[in-house]
Amino acid sequence: MKKSKMTAVVALGLVLVFSLSVALTGCGSNGGGKQSEKNDIIKIVSVSPLTGVQAPFGEMVKMGAELAIEEKKAEIEKLGFKVEFMPQDDSADPKMGVAVAQKLVTDPNVLAVIGHMNSGVTIPAEDIYAKANLAMYTPIATNPKVTELGNKNVGRICGRDDVQGQAAAVFAKEDLQAKSTFILHDKSAYGQGLADEYKKKAEELGVQVLGYEGVTQGEVDFSAVVNKIVQNKPDAVYFGGNYTEAGLVLKQMREKGSKAQYIGCDGEESAEYVKVAGKYVVGSYYTSMTPILTESEEGKAFTDRFQQKFGKAPEAFGIYAYDTGLVVMQGVLDAINANGGKKPSREQVSEAIRKVEVQGLTGTVAFNENGDNKNTKSFIMQFKEEKYPGVLVKKVSK
Repeated sequence: MKKSKMTAVVALGLVLVFSLSVALTGCGSNGGGKQSEKNDIIKIVSVSPLTGVQAPFGEMVKMGAELAIEEKKAEIEKLGFKVEFMPQDDSADPKMGVAVAQKLVTDPNVLAVIGHMNSGVTIPAEDIYAKANLAMYTPIATNPKVTELGNKNVGRICGRDDVQGQAAAVFAKEDLQAKSTFILHDKSAYGQGLADEYKKKAEELGVQVLGYEGVTQGEVDFSAVVNKIVQNKPDAVYFGGNYTEAGLVLKQMREKGSKAQYIGCDGEESAEYVKVAGKYVVGSYYTSMTPILTESEEGKAFTDRFQQKFGKAPEAFGIYAYDTGLVVMQGVLDAINANGGKKPSREQVSEAIRKVEVQGLTGTVAFNENGDNKNTKSFIMQFKEEKYPGVLVKKVSK
């Protein structure tokens, strides 16, 4: 190559390098205070089981969170940010939950997590979020340990096992006049936590506990424990756990002639429970922390919006998740405003959410120093027909 041509090529290269440098500098600058595209993004995540037997519950969590974010994101986006919703699947598996948490904390644009759903998944994942100061507010994990670990970035919308489980025991004693009871759980942190609280309160009230058994999730034949129930003839049977095992136990109890009153928990708040138990669901009870939506205009309007968007009626887990979404979005908005309109840090978001007070479908949501909702309520529901939801039998104060 001749010297003149080489000189021209070098000159051209220098021009291109200079031009690219200017372009990149322009993209990375705040240009009159405007944030970069990457820094504009705020990601809100839901984590629940979207595969496996608990997927119907997990989908409800996802849909409730999605609707809340969709309805509230305009308030944040008008300040110059882009809100993205990221549903994640933990398959109701503690190891998967930890893996999801580890992935999420590496994305700096993730500022809050709605989830997890299961206490047994929430508790091990919680440590990952705490180390990263990433806010995690669970719609439905009820085990007391979730909020007793001292993590300021963690909270819950629903009530705790020691509220729900004990409410069931009081109902069994005072309303059903039960003198004896048999207690079952599905060996999960959630189910066993409820069963332990029910047992403690039942014994305190003088109800004789004739049996306390754990059943394995995924099993379909519960003959061994059902035979014990039939032989002991308790006045009431309590089940702490999710709808699949609960429905099968109830069905097999009735098929073997047990007439014991059957009390479940909010793990039975699903149309899927009715499918599993079939006609035997009629007459059974369950505890709930969700108000009857048809009793208020706000509840009816929410039901219409949910039905229009997703093609199905909302269930309890969707309602909890919607309120959690409201809380998280308000917290992010408050953190932005407190930070002078700039994108807040995870720590600032965590601090803001803990101070939030909003009116949700479940009532006024506000948190105590542990991150528990101060205003939870409990309801006793009964299936009067082979159809979800049941009907309200009794409102229970804390």
